[in-house]
Formats: sequence, C-alpha cells, structure tokens
Amino acid sequence: MDSGVKKPGVTSSQVARRAGVSQSAVSRTFTPGASISPKTRAKVMAAAKELGYRPNAIARSLITNRSRIIAVVMAYLENLFYPDVLEELGRLLVKENYRLLLFTGFMDRDSDPVFDQLMQYRVDGIVLASTSLSSELSEECAAAGIPVVLFNRTTERDAVSSVTTRNREGGRRVAEFLVAGGHKRFGYISGLESSSTNRDRFAGYKEGLAEAGHTEIIYEVGNYDRAEAEAAARKMLSKPDRPDALFVANDHMAVAVMDVARHELGLSIPEDLSIVGYDDVGPARWTSYGITSMSQPLKRMVEATVNILMDQISSGEIEAEHRILNGELVVRTSARLPKSGVVEVDGRRIFKPAKG
Repeated sequence: MDSGVKKPGVTSSQVARRAGVSQSAVSRTFTPGASISPKTRAKVMAAAKELGYRPNAIARSLITNRSRIIAVVMAYLENLFYPDVLEELGRLLVKENYRLLLFTGFMDRDSDPVFDQLMQYRVDGIVLASTSLSSELSEECAAAGIPVVLFNRTTERDAVSSVTTRNREGGRRVAEFLVAGGHKRFGYISGLESSSTNRDRFAGYKEGLAEAGHTEIIYEVGNYDRAEAEAAARKMLSKPDRPDALFVANDHMAVAVMDVARHELGLSIPEDLSIVGYDDVGPARWTSYGITSMSQPLKRMVEATVNILMDQISSGEIEAEHRILNGELVVRTSARLPKSGVVEVDGRRIFKPAKG
C-alpha cells in the first residue's frame, strides 16, 4: 500500500526498468519540450508516481553543466516596483525552464559581498536590480561565461549588459509638465544620489526647468526610503518659500511625501502643492493618492532582460548589450493640469507636449 511518502534514493534507471523503457526516455519525459510519444510518457509518469520518483535538478546540472537557475540580487523590496519585477521575471523564466533564486544585496554599494554566496549555486545568469557589481567581478563573470544584466540601472562597463528606461528624458518630461501647469517654485526629493537612475532623472529635470528659465530647485535627499522621504518632506515643505511643484524620484517616496503634506502640514494636493513621482507602481493608481507618475514599461523591461540572458546562455558569448526603453508620463490627480498636452491613450491620460 502506498503511504504517500516519497521513497528515498529512487533513480531514473529504476523508473526506466519499471516502465519498460530506456533511461533516455525517462530523461526526455522530465525535460520540457523534449520529443517523446504520449504512450511512452504515460508509462514513465505512472512508474514515477508508483516509485515516488522526482528528477534531481542538482544531479542533472552536473551532467548538463547547467543549473537552470538565474540569481536575482535586489537591494530592497519595500518599493513595490521590485516585487512586481520579481513576479514577472519568475513567470518568464519558467517559460524558459529556468527558476530564479533571490539574494538580498546592498542599495548603497556594489553587491560583491554576496557574489561568492550566489556562485555556490552554479547559477547560469545574474540579474542585478537596484544594485551593481564592481568592475573586477563583472569581468570575472564574463570570463566564466556567466551573463550579468543590470536591471533599472546603467553602467559604462563593457562586460555588463543593462536594461533601463530613458530616465533623463523622463525627468525632462516631468519638468515640462510642471512648467506647463503654471508652477513657479520647484523642488526635488532625490533617491540614492549615487544611483544612475537618480542622477539621470535629476539631470533631465534640471535641464527641462532651465530651458524654461527656472534655475533654482529646492533639494532634499530621500534615499528611496520612506522614513527619509518623510523627513525630507517635513524639512522642505515647512519652509516659507516651499515649492508649489515637487518631483519625487520614485512613487514609493511620493506616497510618503503626500502623507506628510496632507496629514501633517495640512496642504491641499494639487491646489497648494503638485507632486509627480516615478515608476507608476500600484499605490500611484489608488484613488486616495492618484499620483501623476513617469511610468516604466515593466513587462517590456523584464522581457528584454530575459531575452539577453537566454541569448548569452545559449551562445556562450558574453557581449554587453544595452536596452533603453521609453516610458510615459501618466496624469492623475496629484498635480495641477496644464492647459494643453494631456491626451487619452488606452483609457489613461498621458502628457504629450506638442513639441514632443
């Protein structure tokens, strides 16, 4: 009688003997996409169920020299953009018969300390989100034939591929939107100042405002952290010359800033203060926040990341590839509307200035 407990030590050879097929037929049965007749597959699955057999991924990796594991290193999951990225990465990798293994990195420095740890799992590729590797380890990965893709980050290193959006253009678009709304005093709450995304967003914002004749920007640092963003908002918005338009480097911080502005300082949004965020994550779409936000095409970004990994894994050639995708400024209720430039696209309001 089958107790339902998996029997230890069952091998593919035993399954093959019980099913009356070859060992290679057992292997093909448990290999997604492999060619095998329905009749043979049914016999193997019946024998495997009877014996309590499950294929050993570790043993298979020793034979194929592929673990079919992609390591994903993320600095933090508090920002809801990254859990959404994880979900989409997992979904697309499963289609390629890969699994992801999550490691926690460092938001304010390279992820070198976790490198030795993740390499113990014989990973076939690495995705670095909201973190990076030193140039030495990047080159080591390339020499070992392990593809590395920076997600939502850019780099000048030849050995590392990247997938990001046009952050500089996004910052400029935010500036154009706020200027078109008739604002006069502008602020910026930054993310991690050393990150490429923050640098590019702020650079574009400054350029867009300067072109309209606005060179003064009230600046505070939020470090992509809720508590620090709240402190930055209190300091900035308590000043007599507080801004009437504020660009916050991501939606995670923008939520915190809106809470401080409304519930601590009694400001009305957007009458007293317009706020624009970045990423277009879930809370931005909630009615109670309605954050006007520069969107990132998450699904296309993840698809590009997986495509780069699969191409480099299958070819064995590590050549840096940089994919830069376009986003859109999604208009909601957190910012004053300009007189023109807001259009309806697929049920969403998008800001598209005439010159763009």
